Amino acid sequence: LREMQMANLPVSTAAAVQELSNYDWQSTDAREKFDHIRDLLGREVLDQRFAGMKQALEGSTDEDRAAIREMLADLNALLDKHRRGEDTQQDFAKFMARHGDHFPGNPGSVEELIDAMARRSAAAQRMLNSMSEEQRRELMELSAQAFGSPELMDQLGALDENLRSIRPDLDWSGAEDFSGDEGLGLGDGTGAVQDIAELDALAEQLSQSYGGAHSSDIDLEALTRQLGEEASVSAQILADIERTMRESELLRKEADGSLRLSPRAMRRLGKALLDDAAQKLGARSGARDSRLAGASGEQTGASRPWEFGGTQPWDVTRTVTNALQRTAGEKPSAPGRVRIEVGDVEVVETEARTQSAVALLVDTSYSMATQGRWVPMKRTALALHHLVSTRFRGDELALITFGRLAVTMDIDELTALPPVHEQGTNLHHGLLLAEQFFARHPGMDPTLLIVTDGEPTAHLEAHGETWFDWPTHPETLRRTVTQLDRVTRRGTRTTFFRLGDDPGLERFLNQLADRVGGRVTAPDLDDLGAAVVGEYLRFRESGYGEVNWG
Repeated sequence: LREMQMANLPVSTAAAVQELSNYDWQSTDAREKFDHIRDLLGREVLDQRFAGMKQALEGSTDEDRAAIREMLADLNALLDKHRRGEDTQQDFAKFMARHGDHFPGNPGSVEELIDAMARRSAAAQRMLNSMSEEQRRELMELSAQAFGSPELMDQLGALDENLRSIRPDLDWSGAEDFSGDEGLGLGDGTGAVQDIAELDALAEQLSQSYGGAHSSDIDLEALTRQLGEEASVSAQILADIERTMRESELLRKEADGSLRLSPRAMRRLGKALLDDAAQKLGARSGARDSRLAGASGEQTGASRPWEFGGTQPWDVTRTVTNALQRTAGEKPSAPGRVRIEVGDVEVVETEARTQSAVALLVDTSYSMATQGRWVPMKRTALALHHLVSTRFRGDELALITFGRLAVTMDIDELTALPPVHEQGTNLHHGLLLAEQFFARHPGMDPTLLIVTDGEPTAHLEAHGETWFDWPTHPETLRRTVTQLDRVTRRGTRTTFFRLGDDPGLERFLNQLADRVGGRVTAPDLDDLGAAVVGEYLRFRESGYGEVNWG
C-alpha cells in the first residue's frame, strides 16, 4: 500500500508534500529528509519577511519555532495598536526586550521597525507578482505547510495586511523581470527585489532631476549598503560643497528646481580659467597678455589694478586716490607729498580698435563625454567668454554647439549642458549658424574656431531634418565642405582644434585647413583652453604687436 501511495503521488509539489505529511515512513533517513524539506521551506518563508532568518533558524527546535509564532503574534498585536494610534514607546520597548534578537538592525522606534519590515514585505509581494498565476498558487500552497504549521502562514498573512495598511505608499503592485540560470530562494529573491527598489530610489535621488530636489534627499545609509562607504563619503562631500556654494551665493536655483552657477560664480570661474590659460601661454611662448597703450588703443572707461608685466597707462586719479585713502590715518613723512606703493597703482583699460566677430564651434557629440572631453570643452568656452566680455568688450562672441543638431547658446546654457546619448556630428549645421552670426556683424573681422573629436556624420536637409550616416557619407562631406567655403569666403580666419589621435580625423581636418587657408592644432585636453585663447589673441595680432606668439 505504501509503495502504491508513493507511486501515485500528485504531480503538484504542494499536493505531494501535503500527502506525505501523513505518510507512514519506514525509513528513518527518508523521514528526516522530508522533515528537513518542510523545515527549509519554513525558514525560506520567514526569510522572505525577516532577512537572515533562514540561517538563524537552521537546526531549530520545536521551542524555537514556537518562539517565532509567539513573536509574530506579539508583533501583530503591536502593529494593531499602532494602526489605531494606541501604542506607546513602552509597548515598543517591551516588544524589543522579548524579541529583539530577531531584529539585528536594532530599530530605535516602532516607526523604524515598520519601515524596515514594510519595505521587505512589499518586495516579497513584488516578487510574487513577478511569477505566473500557477507559480504563485503552488508557492502559496507549499508555504501553507511551512514547518508543518498552518498557523505560521496565518500570522504572516496578518502581518502583511498590517504593514500594507500602515504603509500604502510603498509599491505593493509592481513586478520585476527575473532571468538567469542560477535560482534564488524566497529570502534571497526578496532581497534582490528590495535591492532593485533601493537602487531605483538612489538613482532618482542622485539625479536631483525632480522639483525641489536637494542633496539632503540622498539616503546615505542606503548608498553605503549598495555602493560602499566611499560613495557615501563622496556624496556627503558634494552636499557640503553645494551648501557652501549656496551660502556664498555661487549657486542659484532655477524655476524647475535645477541648480545653476550664479553670475558671480561664472565671473570667478571664468577669471580662474583665463588666468590658467594665460599662465600656460606664458610658459609655452614667453608671451604676456598686454593691451596696447596710447593712441594705438581705445580707452574702455574702466580701470583695474596694475599687474606685473602690464604696459597700460596709469589712471593717475585712481592711483593717487588709493594712496591717499591708504595713508589717511598716518602722519605724512614729507608734507605735501603722496607716497605711492605698488598696490595703489591702477591702469586705464584700453582695447585695440579692430573688432572681431568670433564663432566658437564646440563638438557636443556623445564621444566628447565618453572620452573625457566634455569638461575641458566647457572650461575652454568659459575662459574665452570671460576674456571677450572683460577685455575685448567691442568683440562679439557666438558659442555654437554641434551634435545631431547645432544650437547657439549663451554661456549659462553651455556650462549647464548635460551629455546626450545620440548619434551625429553635424558640423554642417554649426557652420550654417556661424555664417548667420558673421552676417549680423559685417563690419567685424570674422574668426572661426572649431573644437571637434570626430569627422562629420550628419548634415541638415533643406526641409530642416537631420540626416545621419556612419561612416561619413559623401553627401554629408559635400555639404560640410560647401558650407565651410561659404563661411570663409568672407575672409574668415579659421583654426581647427583636433581632439584625440584618430588618423582619419587628422587627414580630414588637414585637408579642410589647406582648402581655406586655415590651420589645425592638436592640443592636450589640459591645454585646450590655452590653445583656443592663444589662437583668438593671435588673430588679433594688430592689437598685440609687441607679443611674440612664436
